[in-house]
Amino acid sequence: MKLLFIYGSPAVGKLTVANQIAAVTDFKVFHNHLSIDCIKPIFEFGSKSFGKLIDLIRVETITEAARENVDLIYTFCYAKNLDDAHVEKITNAVEENGSEVCFVLLKADRRELDKRVTEDSRKNLGKAKTVEMMKYFHETYDLLSPVPMRESLIIDNTNLSAKDAAQQIIKHFNLAKNKD
Repeated sequence: MKLLFIYGSPAVGKLTVANQIAAVTDFKVFHNHLSIDCIKPIFEFGSKSFGKLIDLIRVETITEAARENVDLIYTFCYAKNLDDAHVEKITNAVEENGSEVCFVLLKADRRELDKRVTEDSRKNLGKAKTVEMMKYFHETYDLLSPVPMRESLIIDNTNLSAKDAAQQIIKHFNLAKNKD
């Protein structure tokens, strides 16, 4: 099993790139909003119970994928220092089951992120939707640093299509393609 851990700022294209990769490989996509959408109707976003259950769902889902040898793409909005413990839990869960984690940091310039954050494709997924939200996130958190525990492939996709970014990732990590 390989876990492709794609992270970066809101609106950088994590899910779009993940879906491009999944379309031409055997990888499944586990994007971070799947767990959020599951818990949000029950517990308030940011509450202790919300955070506990989100973490549990994410770690256990990825652990089970590693046990069952299911290649997986995990998208995540990593904030330096704040999310280091979560990244370590995910990494340990995968590696303790004999599998590999491949980190990818997607970056884009702020003007492009501000443009992307208001696109219609984001509205149905409960994602950040305003330039004001982007400003808050980037002023409050370090969303541009790579995870500290491993090397990351860093791709600036400001002027790169999701398909081209996906192809770079596939080539860099030598990801298996579908046999179809």
